[in-house]
Amino acid sequence: MGHGERTVLLVVHTGRRVALDAARDTVARLSARGVGVRVLAGEAGDLETDAPVCALDAEALEEIELVVVLGGDGTVLRGAEVARSAGVPLLGVNLGRVGFLAEAEYEDLAFVVDRIVARDYTVEERMTLDVEVSLDGQVIDRSWALNEASVEKASRERMLEVLVSIDRRPLSKWGCDGVIFATPTGSTAYNFSAGGPIVWPDLDALLLVPISAHALFARPLVVSPYSLLALELQPNGDETGSKGAVMWCDGRRVLDLPAGARVEVRHGALPVRFARLHKAPFTDRLVAKFALPVDGWRAEK
Repeated sequence: MGHGERTVLLVVHTGRRVALDAARDTVARLSARGVGVRVLAGEAGDLETDAPVCALDAEALEEIELVVVLGGDGTVLRGAEVARSAGVPLLGVNLGRVGFLAEAEYEDLAFVVDRIVARDYTVEERMTLDVEVSLDGQVIDRSWALNEASVEKASRERMLEVLVSIDRRPLSKWGCDGVIFATPTGSTAYNFSAGGPIVWPDLDALLLVPISAHALFARPLVVSPYSLLALELQPNGDETGSKGAVMWCDGRRVLDLPAGARVEVRHGALPVRFARLHKAPFTDRLVAKFALPVDGWRAEK
C-alpha cells in the first residue's frame, strides 16, 4: 500500500451470517470511498469479499488509522487487543443485542462509513488494568484487561482461600469462588452479574468484587485508580494436587495460577481508545441495555 493511502482494519464475528454480510457491505462502501480495508489473517477466508483486502501483519499495524469491529461486545474485546497495541481508536458496530462497547448498529452502516471517511468522530480513552502474577517474589506472567481480571476456582468442589490486600495493607481473607477486579467499563459485564456496582465510565476507579464469599464482610469495593490491589492464594488443605485457580482477563486470556501465587492489579499504562460518533449519555445506554422502565418521565426544563 502506498503512502497517503488510508487504511482501516476490520474485525468480524465470522461465525454469524449477518456479520459476514455486514463485512462485505462495509468493505464495498469504504473501498468505493477510497479507504483501504485490511482483515485479520484468520478471518480473510471466511469473508470471501471481492474488495482488495490484505491480511494483517505487524508492519501493517502502523498504517491502520482505525479498527472497525462488526459484532457484539465479545468481538469488540478481541478488536481491543489489536487497537490497543497499535494505539489507534476502535469503532464498534453492534450486530447482537444492545452492546455497551459498540457505537452504532448495523442499520447505521452508511452513516458510519460517512463519518469514517470524514474522520468525523471523537476519541474517548478507557482505562485498562495491568495484571502481574508472581510466585515467591518472581514475576511469572503479565496480562491486561479492559473489562476485568477474574481469579476463579478451577474445580467446582474446592473453595479458594484468598488473602486480599489494598495498597500493601491486608484487607481480609475470604473463602470464596473467586474475586473480580474490574474497570468502570467492565462494571456492566461480569462485575454486574456478580453483584458489583455500576460505575459511570468517565470515572476512573478500580473495582474489587468477591464471588460467593463465605464472610460477613465481603462487599464490592470501589477503590482509587492509583491503588494497588493484590490477592494471594492461600493453601486450603488440599493435598490432592488438583488445579487450584485460574485467572481470566476479559474472558479471553486464561492463565493457570500455581498454589501460593500472588496477583497484583493496577491502573493500566495503556488505555483502549474508542471512537465515538454520538454523545449518547451512559444513562440512555443502561436504559436500553436493561430495558429499564422509564414511563412517566417528563423531560426536565
